[in-house]
Amino acid sequence: MAELNETQKPRRGWKIALITLIALVVAGGGVGVAVANSWLPGTSTAAGQDSPSSSDSAGPSAPETTPAPPVAEVPAVLTLNPATGTTFVNPTKPVVATVEHGKMSNVVLKETATGAVSDGKLSDDGGTWTATTPLKFDTAYTLDVTAVDSVGAQQHKASTFTTVPASHEADAAMYPGADATVGVAQPLEFNFSEPVANKEAVEKAITITSSTGQPGAFRWYSDTKVRYRTADYWPANSVVNVDMKLFGMDIGNGMIGNFNKSYNVNIGDKVVMEADAAALSVSILVNDQVARTFPATMGDEAFPSASGYMVLTADKQRYATFKASSIGLKPGDPGDYGSVDVEYATRLSNSGIFIHQATKSAMPYLGTTNLSHGCIGLSAEGAGWVFENMRPGDIVHTVGTPNETIAPTDGFGDWNIPFEQYASR
Repeated sequence: MAELNETQKPRRGWKIALITLIALVVAGGGVGVAVANSWLPGTSTAAGQDSPSSSDSAGPSAPETTPAPPVAEVPAVLTLNPATGTTFVNPTKPVVATVEHGKMSNVVLKETATGAVSDGKLSDDGGTWTATTPLKFDTAYTLDVTAVDSVGAQQHKASTFTTVPASHEADAAMYPGADATVGVAQPLEFNFSEPVANKEAVEKAITITSSTGQPGAFRWYSDTKVRYRTADYWPANSVVNVDMKLFGMDIGNGMIGNFNKSYNVNIGDKVVMEADAAALSVSILVNDQVARTFPATMGDEAFPSASGYMVLTADKQRYATFKASSIGLKPGDPGDYGSVDVEYATRLSNSGIFIHQATKSAMPYLGTTNLSHGCIGLSAEGAGWVFENMRPGDIVHTVGTPNETIAPTDGFGDWNIPFEQYASR
């Protein structure tokens, strides 16, 4: 047998590797050839390079890291209205907080001085809060708002503002008052605390309705006084509703109405006194039927009674003292009577016209001579009946006298103006 040289002799390491490979193939049922070939010396990859061992290809393991939380693309943006520092805020102005790119988490609107908290309503999407408690006049407020964006980051904003001060509030006194019962001729009167420039707007804000749909109109006697009367008398035993929506209204010159009010006025029976200065008598009709007739003494030639229509006022005095000086008479003037005491005095005008019991000296002349300074003098029975049975808003219609009618605001002389003229002003 020929002797192999060194290059022809099998290497022991190669044999061991081959045996190991065969064993792995048999045991593993065909483990990948690529893994087996990697053990073979001189083998290479498709690129012609030695394949690294499985342990070399894995390399060192990478450290585990926690993903960073997402970042909001745009932070929440808060807008508060009124803005901080705003003054003269109209109490009807909406208080609103809005947020973009987020939702409200906490909203507090409170009076700065007292801490009283106002109610509010949040929109369904959580982006808008609106106050539902009306603001007060002459009050400082703080609106404090917190919102969160999509990743929970908070945004905070506050606004402090003040409402219309007391110096710019406008109030009004109304006559007759709520639930009063008056006669069919009673005009409604509204006296404002401040001059009204926006008269048309104020008229539209006052709705007056009767249970019978009686039409009527406003008439301004000054910048602070307006009245409302119907074309004809209010229907007897009806109800008039007055609904005033003046809260927050600018009536002019920055003056703001400070109230809303709705109330009823009750109308009683139709009671009319027909006073005839020429016949020296009065007849009182209740619901168009003559109820009583009394002899009278009215204004003399120097001081004739006013003609036309006058409305009974609320001023009734069981005992009264009349002074001549109250109607401009001085000692020594013709007709000066000094002062006299009378009973059952019911006022018809601001200038001093009354229905009252005639003085003792005039009592014998009832029904025969006019002796008064313009008042309607009656017997104790007649003056007492008027005092007890006639009410504010009942009407007195005087005829048979040469005198003019009273001024519209000398009491309630509104009915001396034709309705077409009354409504046109």
